Formats: sequence, C-alpha cells, structure tokens
Amino acid sequence: MKVVLERREALVGAYDASVSGFFERTDKDEPLPRLLQAEDAAVGGTLTHAWKARDFKGKAKEVTVLVRPDGRGRVALVGLGRRPLTPDGIREAAAAVVQKLKGRGVRTLSFRLATFAVEGIPGDEAVRALAAGALLGGYEFLRYKSSGDGGVEEVTIALGAEHSREEGSLRRVLDQELLLAESCLFSRDLANTPPNTATPEWLAEETRRLGRELGLKVQVFDEKKLAEMNCGGLLAVGGGSVHPPRLVVIEYPGGARSGKTVCVVGKGITFDSGGISLKPSSGMADMKFDKSGACAVLGIVRAAARLKAPPRVIGILACAENLPSGSAYRPSDVVRTHNGMTIEVLDTDAEGRVVLADALAYAVERYHPDEVIDLATLTGAAVVALGEYLGVLIGTEETLAEGLERAGRSVGERVWRLPLTDPHREMVRSDVADVRNIVEPRVAGSLIGAAFLEPFVGGRPWAHLDIAGPAWSRKGSLKWAPAYQPLGATGFGVRLVARYLLDGAK
Repeated sequence: MKVVLERREALVGAYDASVSGFFERTDKDEPLPRLLQAEDAAVGGTLTHAWKARDFKGKAKEVTVLVRPDGRGRVALVGLGRRPLTPDGIREAAAAVVQKLKGRGVRTLSFRLATFAVEGIPGDEAVRALAAGALLGGYEFLRYKSSGDGGVEEVTIALGAEHSREEGSLRRVLDQELLLAESCLFSRDLANTPPNTATPEWLAEETRRLGRELGLKVQVFDEKKLAEMNCGGLLAVGGGSVHPPRLVVIEYPGGARSGKTVCVVGKGITFDSGGISLKPSSGMADMKFDKSGACAVLGIVRAAARLKAPPRVIGILACAENLPSGSAYRPSDVVRTHNGMTIEVLDTDAEGRVVLADALAYAVERYHPDEVIDLATLTGAAVVALGEYLGVLIGTEETLAEGLERAGRSVGERVWRLPLTDPHREMVRSDVADVRNIVEPRVAGSLIGAAFLEPFVGGRPWAHLDIAGPAWSRKGSLKWAPAYQPLGATGFGVRLVARYLLDGAK
C-alpha cells in the first residue's frame, strides 16, 4: 500500500472514497456536525437525512459508506468514539476503514485530515496515526495464496486549507512513520512464515539478505561454532531437530559518532512442540509464532538503519527448533552456557530462556553494551496476567524502562511493568546447577522467566519484554484486538523499540 500527502481537499480529488471522522453523538437531537457540511453537500444532502434517521452514531470504528450522486466515488464516515480523542483512536479508525472497504472496488482513498486533527490532536500526530493505522490495518499475509480479495492500494492524507502550510514538516513526519510501519510489516511477514520454510537457517539467510540490502555486517554461528563457543543452551534446545540451531548477529553502526550501544536480543524458536515435555495439540499450530521476538529484532534493526537512528544497534537472534526425538534434550539434563553458568532443565517447554541465556551472555561479552533489550514470547503467564494486548516489561534501570513505556504509549504498543524482587531471584536457584528453568509451584511465571535471564546480562542496564500475549492475534480474540493488528503476527515490539531508539537520542 502506498501512502502520500496532498495539499488539496479530500472531496475534490479523484478518489474511489474520501474518509472523514466524527465523534459519537451524545444527544439524539444533536445537529449534524459543522465539520461534515462539505461531506453532506458531496452526497446531495443524504448525510443530513441519514443523521436524522440515526443511521450512524459515531461509535468507535463504525464505518458508514455513502455513494456520491455525481459519480465521483463514495464518502465514508468513520466513528471516533467518545471524547477525548487519542492517536490510538485514530489508528483504529483508519484501520477499520481500510478493512471495511476491502473487496468493494475501492483502490484509492483519501483521509480528510481536518476531521482527525481535532480535540487537541496536532496535525503531525494525526498524520502519524492515519498512516500507521492504514498500513498496519490493511496488511495481509498472501505469500501462499493464489489470489487476494482486492484491497486499498493507495491512501492519500489530504491536508486541505487547514494544514497546507505545514506540508514540509508533515511530509517528514509521514516518511518516518511509513518506515516504522513498513519495518513492522517486514517482521510480520517473517513471523507468519510457516515452520517448514522458516527454519533456523532460513532466519539466518533472511538476516544475510537484510544485511546486504542495508549494507550491514552479519555473522552466523552454526552448530559447530556454537559448540566451540560453549553455547550449550542453543545446542540443547535445537538438538532434537534435523534443522540445527543458529546464533545470528546483525550490526548497525549507528548514526552518531559517539552514540551508545544497544543490544537487542530476540527469541527465535522457529517451531515449539515443547520437546520431550510435549505441548497439547490444541493451539500447537500457533507455535510458528514463537520466533516473533527474533523477527521483531530484524524489524527494529531495519527501522534503525533506514531512519539513521543515533545509537549503535546490535541485533542478536537465538534460533532453534524445539522438537522431540532421540537426540532431544531431556528433563533433568544440565547444560552449560556461553558464560559458564549451568542450567538444570526441568521442563523442555521452558526453552526460550535457555536459548536466550547464550544470546544474552554473548551480547554482553562481545559488545559491552550500554543497554540490553530482549524480546521473547516467553511465558503463558504473561497472557494470564495481562491478556493478549499488553506486553510485560521487566527492567533493571529506570531510564530505560521509562523510555520504553513512553515509546509504547506513543505507538500503541503498550507494556506494563512488573517488579523483579530478590524472592524471585532466589526461586530460580537450583540444587544441582546454577539456575533451573522452571520452579514448583508454578507461580509468577513471567517474573521467574526474567529472574532466570538476569544473571546472563552481567549487570548491564536491561529490559525484558515478554510479548507472548500481543505477538499474534487469534481468531477468537479479534473482536477486542486493535483494528491495526489483524489476524496472525502483529510485529509487536518493532515500532516500540525503534521509537525508543529514535527518541532516546534526543
């Protein structure tokens, strides 16, 4: 989908549909909003009659489409819900429109900016939200389909007289937002790819391809090299598969001469059967999404490089396939990791933390980063605690944690911070090794996962993002999901961390 700005009014251009937003009406006798007078004229007064008949109420994401009698396309009205308006409300509205018009012959549409930049929302925020909502909401994974339903191909944000003087600054804002959204879609494509294609080596090849495209250095450590590096966690988890594990590194040198170094580490389990501790069959098909953290890391590096973010960003992917076989690791095994620490394996389905142990230890030893951020679909407990639309944030440094929270609010990828305490740290101590990968009884699962990972970051400022809830949208929960996160992988974390990398340099 192409998204552009244009100076003229939305209703003047030759679009298949022009789109305007309005708030939910609170009084049945409330007159048609003055801001919609031009839309009413375009449909020959039909809007006034429909308003009086209460055919549309302005509820959030409610879309009403009217045909123009002059044959110049359609007028679409999208509800913004009740005041106050937020950028996330605009993102939802834009996504809802694109989805509603899919398959209805609408290839081009125009958003009338003046109807969205209202109630304290400045023009730049409205442009960001409209662009992101349209792009993210219009996404479909079509790689394996012979044909699609035909969706919106070009979106115009019409500035009109109200915002034409801001054209230069708004174009810069739009360019940045499009790169963030496109990097999120890039991550979605990777995460949606099925496991018979998306093996650890495939993720490594995708990283090499991205490195060539962006001119970035890429290193791939195969199973032989991992053995030399004493990466026993990755080798153990990947030992049951015919597709051996990989540790993949992609380096963006940074846009500033003396910028800080941030290591972004992702869990890349290309398929998680649970291993010997086999998962139930119900829901196992979703375990192709267990690589979402690593896919997000590639999207983050792509965005940082495209936008020339000041920090040096090192993306590290811990890739393995967790399957049961005669060579699979077992409950009660003890494995030694890259930094020499040992792990008692009590459940082979708690594998994400085992591969991240090696990746985090390598990141700290090799790059001495100023900050470490990891993204992982780590625990079902995160979904139990916060549902499917919030990520868990556990951080050891206030500035980093607060910056990620702020970035999440800005882009609509919300995280909720949980406290990591000494009792949690004590719980992961093992009787036969340094740490154990689960505890009994199974309480505070997200915090136990973080407590396990903390020793591997070597005291560096660190933030752990457990994205098990929002990493993908399920059919049963689409009703409550943000409209810009359609079925399948969401790319959660890409825009959040990329926004942090951009804002944190200010």
